[in-house]
Amino acid sequence: MRKPIRALLALLATTALTFSFSAQARLDPDPVYRQTLLDVITTLKEGHYNQIEINDSLSSSLLDRYLERLDPTRSYFYASDIREFETLRSQLDDQVKRGDLSAAYGLFNRLEERQLSRLDFLISRLEDENTEYDFTVDESIDLERDSAPWIETEAEMNDLWRKRLKNDLLSLKLAGKEVDEARELLLKRFRAQKSRAEQAKSEDVFQAYVNTLTAEFDPHTQYFSPVNAESFRINMSLSLEGIGAVLQREDEMTKIVRLVPAGPASKSGQLKPADLIVGVAQGEDGEFEDIVGWRLDDVVQLIRGPKDTVVRLQIIPADAVDQTLRKTVRLVRNTVKLEEQAAKSRVLELDQQGEPHKIGVITIPAFYIDFTAMQRGDPDYKSTTRDVRKLIEELKREQVEGIVIDLRDNGGGSLREANELVGLFISRGPTVQIRDPEGRVDILGDFDPDVAWNGPLTILVNRLSASASEIFAGAIQDYQRGLVVGNRTFGKGTVQVVQPIDHGQLKMTHSKFYRISGESTQHRGVEPDINFPALYDEKDIGESALDAALPWDQVKPVRYGRFPSLRSLVPELAQRHHDRTDDNPDFIFMRDQVSHLHDRKRANKITLNEQKLRQERDEAEARLLARENQRRKAKGLEPAETLSALDDMRPKDEQGLPIDPDSEAVLRETAAITLDMANLVSRQTTAQSRMTH
Repeated sequence: MRKPIRALLALLATTALTFSFSAQARLDPDPVYRQTLLDVITTLKEGHYNQIEINDSLSSSLLDRYLERLDPTRSYFYASDIREFETLRSQLDDQVKRGDLSAAYGLFNRLEERQLSRLDFLISRLEDENTEYDFTVDESIDLERDSAPWIETEAEMNDLWRKRLKNDLLSLKLAGKEVDEARELLLKRFRAQKSRAEQAKSEDVFQAYVNTLTAEFDPHTQYFSPVNAESFRINMSLSLEGIGAVLQREDEMTKIVRLVPAGPASKSGQLKPADLIVGVAQGEDGEFEDIVGWRLDDVVQLIRGPKDTVVRLQIIPADAVDQTLRKTVRLVRNTVKLEEQAAKSRVLELDQQGEPHKIGVITIPAFYIDFTAMQRGDPDYKSTTRDVRKLIEELKREQVEGIVIDLRDNGGGSLREANELVGLFISRGPTVQIRDPEGRVDILGDFDPDVAWNGPLTILVNRLSASASEIFAGAIQDYQRGLVVGNRTFGKGTVQVVQPIDHGQLKMTHSKFYRISGESTQHRGVEPDINFPALYDEKDIGESALDAALPWDQVKPVRYGRFPSLRSLVPELAQRHHDRTDDNPDFIFMRDQVSHLHDRKRANKITLNEQKLRQERDEAEARLLARENQRRKAKGLEPAETLSALDDMRPKDEQGLPIDPDSEAVLRETAAITLDMANLVSRQTTAQSRMTH
């Protein structure tokens, strides 16, 4: 009897909560969504790598994750709302199994009610010309509220939003706006946000909830509604005409996650991951549209546009001293072409003990292959491996002493190409292992004995080197065929497949990559043999920064031969690297910048006192300019008078864009390490030859 009683009590609790929600309901689920939710669950159970049970544990996690998605800064819901929602903690799994979306829509409708209330509060304060904003008061606001206590009273809520409004006004004031001008801009922003909130569709709620559910399985599994499935298809084909940037919503901001290789954003050199976009303008002189608080798909539509048209972005740089800093970036929209993503080479000339030396550099932006041309039998179809083979032959004719493969910012691509590229540097052998949900392990390998390059080899990676890049770097490291230098890689060691369902499609994690050593690249990535200053924070960028990322684990290693070990050389190579960079102006600057950024991230509160904030910003800018000029002086260059003048003073590439001194310094140091390796290997070989004779 006890089980039916518990079931009846759960039903009564659900009914009571649903009734409470429905009194305020504006949006309800369409009938098709019930079956779609059931289809998603069935597909996940049958094909997802991570076999998760839909039970009370998942229900509890799903509630927390959905609340975090709806109100990440804990600025809308009251503590009383959260206490009311607690009755759902053990019920969401049962609702999901029935295709019941009442709680999903109930929580969303409550959020919308709270959002509209807050927007009305802000608009009324801005419309009231008698409202005064005293920027001399010594008070502050906490910007990191993801773990703050939920607010208990309306007075507390009003005070938080009063401070948020004051912070918005102060940011615009420091960006050069008069208070009245800032008030009008914010009025326009909040009225637009209210209009968008009132226009939310039932499908928006469904997709948000289902993707909260799929995120319980892993961060790369995602449901696409029919409309968004088409956008996903366009993005995957790289035929999208735009700026070539992957964006995501972060609180009320639009954040750049990744730059598409050879896209307008990447080629400009003016944008980087973690930059925040706050305004978009069309053409050379169009008015900026404030996009703070916009839905991500609306922002994407605003940035997209016909090829050869101009779009201007107003951004807060990721390394800005504070969020009052604004920078305008002009981009010309274009279609990313395969040939623009192709591997390229250059020769770096180094001086060592008065002697000139050459090191070849091959930059690979992505692992690409023109499948269409290959399938129609085109003998000149483009692929990473074919292109790199040609570049190696060209570098041999230049008589380089070593080769650097630059995989920085390479987010992956074709698994086939990563596998075949390893084959250019080894005679034959396994390259990667792939395990499916049933535990079956497939082994891919190189069976061509031909080797394109058997000399000194260094792989340069950073935090944005992911997926296929990690497979290649991991295999080279396992074979001890070459050194890996740079920063720990992204850690994406999973494979996704796209599964159509009746209403949309599901991108689902189906398999997992493993190195031939048996170690997964998932979560941990590839650890370099020699580390450089990490310009990306691992807490913000990378698989380990994603919620519910699959864990690192191992499978059985496969049999493979190793090259004469480089391990014995690493300590001396590392020591030479440190000796060289201890007094290198660029590396001193990078290490100092990393330390400063870490210190700044620990400061969560921002003052609302204008004089103090101006002083803090001026001091931070002066400190950065002083560090830049210290570096320039050490390199024998003229000092810059302002930070904005630096770009004009930097050397330009063939496209006329400023060369990033940090990126170039890292590349030249990698070449120096490669030359050291060539010398040490030569010395080692000579010593062994003498012993033999």
